Amino acid sequence: MTRARAAGLVLALAGSAGAAWGFDFRGERPVIAVTADGQRTRIGAVAFTPQPSGLAHFRVRLDPRVLQDHFLSMREFKCLPGGPEITCAVPYPYEQPSVAGPSSLDWLEHSLLFFFKQPRDYGAKLWNGVIFRFTVTADALVGEPQAIDLNRLGVPPERLDVPPYGPADRDAFAPGARWLTQLRIE
Repeated sequence: MTRARAAGLVLALAGSAGAAWGFDFRGERPVIAVTADGQRTRIGAVAFTPQPSGLAHFRVRLDPRVLQDHFLSMREFKCLPGGPEITCAVPYPYEQPSVAGPSSLDWLEHSLLFFFKQPRDYGAKLWNGVIFRFTVTADALVGEPQAIDLNRLGVPPERLDVPPYGPADRDAFAPGARWLTQLRIE
Protein backbone atom coordinates (compact mmCIF):
# COMPACT_ATOMS: atom_id res chain seq x y z
CA MET A 1 0.00 0.00 0.00
CA THR A 2 1.35 3.41 -0.92
CA ARG A 3 1.80 6.16 1.66
CA ALA A 4 -0.82 8.36 -0.01
CA ARG A 5 -3.38 5.54 0.00
CA ALA A 6 -2.62 4.69 3.64
CA ALA A 7 -3.02 8.35 4.63
CA GLY A 8 -6.33 8.52 2.76
CA LEU A 9 -7.55 5.35 4.53
CA VAL A 10 -6.60 6.79 7.93
CA LEU A 11 -8.45 10.04 7.15
CA ALA A 12 -11.52 8.14 5.92
CA LEU A 13 -11.60 5.97 9.04
CA ALA A 14 -11.14 8.99 11.30
CA GLY A 15 -13.94 10.83 9.52
CA SER A 16 -16.36 7.92 9.76
CA ALA A 17 -15.47 7.37 13.42
CA GLY A 18 -16.15 11.02 14.21
CA ALA A 19 -19.50 10.83 12.45
CA ALA A 20 -20.38 7.65 14.33
CA TRP A 21 -19.47 9.15 17.70
CA GLY A 22 -21.04 12.56 17.19
CA PHE A 23 -22.00 14.29 20.43
CA ASP A 24 -19.60 13.75 23.34
CA PHE A 25 -21.45 12.31 26.36
CA ARG A 26 -18.86 13.58 28.86
CA GLY A 27 -18.81 16.59 31.19
CA GLU A 28 -21.33 19.33 31.81
CA ARG A 29 -23.36 20.59 28.85
CA PRO A 30 -25.78 23.52 28.75
CA VAL A 31 -29.49 23.01 28.08
CA ILE A 32 -30.66 25.67 25.63
CA ALA A 33 -34.33 26.55 25.02
CA VAL A 34 -34.97 27.89 21.52
CA THR A 35 -38.20 29.85 21.13
CA ALA A 36 -40.26 30.75 18.07
CA ASP A 37 -38.79 34.26 18.00
CA GLY A 38 -35.28 32.78 17.65
CA GLN A 39 -34.16 33.49 21.22
CA ARG A 40 -31.76 31.01 22.82
CA THR A 41 -31.95 30.82 26.61
CA ARG A 42 -29.72 28.66 28.80
CA ILE A 43 -32.21 27.06 31.21
CA GLY A 44 -29.90 24.56 32.88
CA ALA A 45 -27.24 21.93 32.37
CA VAL A 46 -26.76 18.19 32.06
CA ALA A 47 -23.72 16.57 33.63
CA PHE A 48 -22.62 13.36 31.86
CA THR A 49 -20.35 10.77 33.51
CA PRO A 50 -19.17 7.87 31.28
CA GLN A 51 -19.89 4.38 32.62
CA PRO A 52 -18.19 1.03 31.86
CA SER A 53 -21.38 -0.05 30.03
CA GLY A 54 -20.61 2.48 27.30
CA LEU A 55 -23.52 4.67 28.34
CA ALA A 56 -23.18 7.82 30.44
CA HIS A 57 -24.91 8.53 33.73
CA PHE A 58 -26.54 11.97 33.63
CA ARG A 59 -27.88 14.54 36.06
CA VAL A 60 -30.14 17.37 34.89
CA ARG A 61 -30.16 20.70 36.76
CA LEU A 62 -32.53 23.46 35.70
CA ASP A 63 -31.51 27.02 36.57
CA PRO A 64 -33.91 28.58 39.12
CA ARG A 65 -32.58 32.05 38.22
CA VAL A 66 -33.95 31.65 34.68
CA LEU A 67 -37.13 29.65 35.26
CA GLN A 68 -39.74 31.57 37.24
CA ASP A 69 -41.89 30.14 40.02
CA HIS A 70 -45.57 29.67 39.14
CA PHE A 71 -48.01 28.29 41.69
CA LEU A 72 -50.45 26.28 39.58
CA SER A 73 -53.04 23.73 40.70
CA MET A 74 -51.78 23.84 44.30
CA ARG A 75 -48.22 23.06 43.20
CA GLU A 76 -45.11 25.08 42.37
CA PHE A 77 -43.67 24.79 38.86
CA LYS A 78 -40.55 26.31 37.30
CA CYS A 79 -41.60 28.03 34.08
CA LEU A 80 -39.93 29.75 31.15
CA PRO A 81 -41.20 33.33 31.03
CA GLY A 82 -42.20 35.34 27.98
CA GLY A 83 -43.89 34.60 24.73
CA PRO A 84 -47.49 33.65 23.98
CA GLU A 85 -47.28 30.49 26.13
CA ILE A 86 -46.04 29.63 29.57
CA THR A 87 -43.86 26.52 29.41
CA CYS A 88 -43.25 24.75 32.72
CA ALA A 89 -40.85 21.96 33.67
CA VAL A 90 -42.30 18.80 35.19
CA PRO A 91 -39.75 16.66 37.05
CA TYR A 92 -40.03 12.93 36.31
CA PRO A 93 -41.34 11.66 39.68
CA TYR A 94 -40.09 8.07 39.74
CA GLU A 95 -36.77 6.34 40.11
CA GLN A 96 -35.04 5.75 36.78
CA PRO A 97 -31.63 4.59 35.51
CA SER A 98 -30.51 8.11 34.39
CA VAL A 99 -28.30 6.79 31.59
CA ALA A 100 -27.91 8.00 28.04
CA GLY A 101 -25.89 7.32 24.92
CA PRO A 102 -26.11 7.82 21.15
CA SER A 103 -28.83 5.17 20.75
CA SER A 104 -30.31 5.46 24.25
CA LEU A 105 -31.89 8.87 24.84
CA ASP A 106 -35.28 7.91 26.33
CA TRP A 107 -34.39 8.57 29.97
CA LEU A 108 -32.83 11.92 29.11
CA GLU A 109 -36.03 12.84 27.25
CA HIS A 110 -38.07 11.82 30.33
CA SER A 111 -35.87 14.04 32.53
CA LEU A 112 -36.82 17.13 30.53
CA LEU A 113 -40.63 17.06 30.51
CA PHE A 114 -42.74 20.20 30.20
CA PHE A 115 -46.31 21.37 29.78
CA PHE A 116 -47.61 24.53 28.14
CA LYS A 117 -50.53 26.80 28.88
CA GLN A 118 -51.83 30.18 27.85
CA PRO A 119 -51.00 33.00 30.29
CA ARG A 120 -54.73 33.67 30.83
CA ASP A 121 -55.45 30.01 31.73
CA TYR A 122 -55.74 29.04 35.38
CA GLY A 123 -53.89 26.01 36.75
CA ALA A 124 -51.51 23.43 35.34
CA LYS A 125 -52.51 21.89 32.02
CA LEU A 126 -50.82 18.50 32.34
CA TRP A 127 -52.66 17.07 29.34
CA ASN A 128 -50.66 19.64 27.33
CA GLY A 129 -47.44 17.77 28.04
CA VAL A 130 -44.31 18.11 25.94
CA ILE A 131 -41.45 15.65 25.61
CA PHE A 132 -38.50 16.51 23.39
CA ARG A 133 -37.35 13.76 21.02
CA PHE A 134 -33.58 14.11 20.86
CA THR A 135 -31.44 13.47 17.82
CA VAL A 136 -27.67 13.15 18.06
CA THR A 137 -25.67 15.55 15.90
CA ALA A 138 -21.91 16.13 15.77
CA ASP A 139 -21.98 18.81 18.46
CA ALA A 140 -25.40 18.73 20.15
CA LEU A 141 -28.46 16.77 21.12
CA VAL A 142 -31.34 18.48 19.33
CA GLY A 143 -34.83 17.95 20.75
CA GLU A 144 -38.02 18.49 18.80
CA PRO A 145 -41.28 18.85 20.80
CA GLN A 146 -43.83 16.05 20.84
CA ALA A 147 -47.21 15.97 22.59
CA ILE A 148 -47.82 13.69 25.57
CA ASP A 149 -50.36 13.53 28.40
CA LEU A 150 -48.47 14.09 31.66
CA ASN A 151 -51.52 13.04 33.69
CA ARG A 152 -50.27 9.47 33.16
CA LEU A 153 -47.48 10.21 35.64
CA GLY A 154 -50.07 10.26 38.43
CA VAL A 155 -49.83 6.47 38.54
CA PRO A 156 -46.43 4.78 39.01
CA PRO A 157 -45.35 2.71 36.00
CA GLU A 158 -45.32 -1.07 36.40
CA ARG A 159 -41.62 -1.19 35.52
CA LEU A 160 -39.20 1.53 36.62
CA ASP A 161 -36.61 0.45 34.03
CA VAL A 162 -38.85 1.10 31.01
CA PRO A 163 -39.62 4.70 29.98
CA PRO A 164 -43.40 5.19 30.07
CA TYR A 165 -43.63 7.42 26.97
CA GLY A 166 -42.69 5.31 23.97
CA PRO A 167 -43.18 6.28 20.31
CA ALA A 168 -46.86 5.23 20.35
CA ASP A 169 -47.55 7.58 23.29
CA ARG A 170 -46.28 10.68 21.48
CA ASP A 171 -47.75 12.86 18.77
CA ALA A 172 -45.96 15.35 16.55
CA PHE A 173 -46.87 19.02 16.79
CA ALA A 174 -47.45 21.01 13.63
CA PRO A 175 -44.32 23.04 12.79
CA GLY A 176 -44.32 26.28 14.78
CA ALA A 177 -47.24 25.22 16.99
CA ARG A 178 -45.23 25.59 20.22
CA TRP A 179 -43.48 28.71 21.48
CA LEU A 180 -40.64 26.49 22.77
CA THR A 181 -39.64 25.08 19.38
CA GLN A 182 -36.48 23.20 20.31
CA LEU A 183 -34.41 22.05 23.26
CA ARG A 184 -30.69 21.67 22.69
CA ILE A 185 -27.97 20.12 24.81
CA GLU A 186 -24.71 21.54 23.53
